[in-house]
Amino acid sequence: MGIFDFLSGEFIDVIHWTDDTRDTMVWRFERHGHEIKYGAKLTVREGQAAVFIHEGQLADVFTPGLYMLETNNMPIMTTLQHWDHGFKSPFKSEIYFVNTTRFNDLKWGTKNPIIARDPEFGPVRLRAFGTYSIRVTDPGKFMGEIVGTDGEFTADEISFQIRNIIVQEFSRVVAGAGIPVLDMAANTGEFGKAVARAISETIAAYGLTIPELYIENISLPPEVEAALDKRTSMGLVGDLGKFTQYSAAEALSKAASNPAGGGMAAGLGAGMGMAMGAQMAQGPWGAAPAQAPAAPPPPPVEHVWHIAENGQTTGPFSRASLGRMVTDGKLTRDTHVWTAGQDGWKRAGEVAELAQLFTVMPPPPPPM
Repeated sequence: MGIFDFLSGEFIDVIHWTDDTRDTMVWRFERHGHEIKYGAKLTVREGQAAVFIHEGQLADVFTPGLYMLETNNMPIMTTLQHWDHGFKSPFKSEIYFVNTTRFNDLKWGTKNPIIARDPEFGPVRLRAFGTYSIRVTDPGKFMGEIVGTDGEFTADEISFQIRNIIVQEFSRVVAGAGIPVLDMAANTGEFGKAVARAISETIAAYGLTIPELYIENISLPPEVEAALDKRTSMGLVGDLGKFTQYSAAEALSKAASNPAGGGMAAGLGAGMGMAMGAQMAQGPWGAAPAQAPAAPPPPPVEHVWHIAENGQTTGPFSRASLGRMVTDGKLTRDTHVWTAGQDGWKRAGEVAELAQLFTVMPPPPPPM
């Protein structure tokens, strides 16, 4: 990642850093046992800063530009080294290049739900996730507070700590906002700005800033979302009477267009059409009458009868069938009959329900 040019095979002459990893925040310039030559060239590119650490102390911070490492442009180093102007001895210092560009598309999210009080639904559990970007604004402070002596420091090493700070402040901002859950989607931009402002002081203590913070989604638990969907569906239905009419018309249309339905589909469609007609005849809004008529009582249960003749049992016969048999002379008053619930066989003339069948016929003629 660095290019080393040697002067006379002994001293490093050019010091610079090019990075193609896109996630390295700090890289230490390795000397490989060589001392830095007094008067060497230091190249700091745009989006970089060079930090000199001399004998464990922060010596100098170089912003983008080309430098000759001499006493006239290293005042702090000169004081620490006790150099006089014109002294040109080699020196040993650790040089760290710090990437000061933005590190974008870093992820954050709530590991556990956040409990907030909604003015409409009461206590709710919320989850949220989004992205953010960070940038080093104070390389010296960032080196002292975060990096230390790490020779290669990446964005992943600080992202976990920043995520915790974001989630903490997001929880506080959402809990104190008093915005209904249904309106949070329209205020994610304001939430993001509020969270960024809330964590700016803490992040600044690390020598960092967060130029952008986005809230991509705020969600409820699945069971709450399902209940909310049902509530939304009820709101879409509106007038249940109109919805019933509409559903009946749709079913009628589908039944009429279904050739496989045959007579059943036609009968179903006709029945629905009659029901719709009756409902629409009640009024323009399909209003039900003020008082529904009383339902008729259930029809009486008709008995069926068995006949015993010559040791054989026939039946069952309905009462109407027995009446025809009386007319044909196949059933007499002495014929034994039985029906469910009756205690044993009885003569037909002794059963009150069947005795009436014999009164419509004239009695047998008197003997000659």
